[in-house]
Amino acid sequence: MKILLVNKFHYLKGGSEKYYFDLANLLKENGHEVAFFSMQDEKNIKTDCKEYFVENSDMNSKNIFKALDVIYSKKNKKAMEKALDDFKPDIVHLNNFQRQLSASIIKPIKKRNIPIVFTAHDLQAICPAIVMLDNEKNICDKCINGKYMNCIKGKCVKNSSLKSLLGAIEGKYYRNKKIYTKQIDKIITPSKYFKTMLVKDGVKADRVEILHNFIDVDEYSAKIEDEGYAFYYGRLAKEKGIFNLLNAINKVKNKKLLIAGEGPDKEKIEKYIIENNLKQNVKLLGYLKTNQIKEYVRKARVIIVPSICRENCPYSILETLAIGRPIIGSNLGGIPELVVNNECGYIYNDEKTLIEKLEKLLNDEALAKKMGENAKKIANEKFSKDAYYSKIITLYEQLRRTKNKKESKIKSFYGK
Repeated sequence: MKILLVNKFHYLKGGSEKYYFDLANLLKENGHEVAFFSMQDEKNIKTDCKEYFVENSDMNSKNIFKALDVIYSKKNKKAMEKALDDFKPDIVHLNNFQRQLSASIIKPIKKRNIPIVFTAHDLQAICPAIVMLDNEKNICDKCINGKYMNCIKGKCVKNSSLKSLLGAIEGKYYRNKKIYTKQIDKIITPSKYFKTMLVKDGVKADRVEILHNFIDVDEYSAKIEDEGYAFYYGRLAKEKGIFNLLNAINKVKNKKLLIAGEGPDKEKIEKYIIENNLKQNVKLLGYLKTNQIKEYVRKARVIIVPSICRENCPYSILETLAIGRPIIGSNLGGIPELVVNNECGYIYNDEKTLIEKLEKLLNDEALAKKMGENAKKIANEKFSKDAYYSKIITLYEQLRRTKNKKESKIKSFYGK
């Protein structure tokens, strides 16, 4: 089978890009031919596959006409036409394509009757600001069912009136053209929670398939050396729940917390540590590379995922499960689907419970070991690449059969 993978970034920027490249490798390992469609960028990763790139574009352009390309780009449409005619894919698998690549790439795919799969890595289909948070970083559902005027009023896209207007226009365009409800043949959500949100927004349930992300478990096999600390790694931002974690750890006895990452709230975190006399208990490690992260996870007593935003299927959790360490995660989004409460860690609803579970694991190495072993087992059973390949290839084949049946009916109707 020939699969064209589409994502606006062709370098490792986040979870969408990790999935994009990992899926390509998984498909190639199983004998399929893969090509990429993305944007030009000096950071792009060179592959041994066919690569089709369009001009780099975003909403930050001062040229209003160029900025409108995020809604519909004729250049990108032509580029997709050329890619399709050259590569002749059996399936086009979209990832994050909105804005920079635009909805213009959909029409030539539909015209050629090629099945379209879309993995919804975020909630941009519902929220022009993507994260479904207001400017105070509180959970917000105001734009559900196309009520995008709320985005404009709240200046939700980067606190900019113009960008929020463009985001709202884009959202309205996608809704009017039925991109998610009709044009895309199947939407994959890496969590049950995201499927629930899309259905709530008007997508029919049978158009959405739940496939949690996958991980190469063998890459994370390592001997555990428990050094007794709690570990957070990720973006240093309010929506990630970092301040909730700091408030909790401040009330935990015998505490030791290591924090890895960068983000807009780094200075506020540093100030909190100083003001609360936590220098001996909390350490900021800054940005760490993947292998360094693995080492810190391997030596941690417990990993904390305290997000106050709706996470989808965080790779941080999958990686931790694969390494074999317990997790304490907030009861939001897709987190409870990955962290089996009381088995491979704990799910909490409030600060009191977070403090209780932190103290329990930080003071019980044997319990952490047992939960870590359970975590490893869960990773192997539920999130392995072999299990994912079986599901994704079944989905691709179902879409191809449906396409072939439609073509046969058309030919029969016209007597061909």
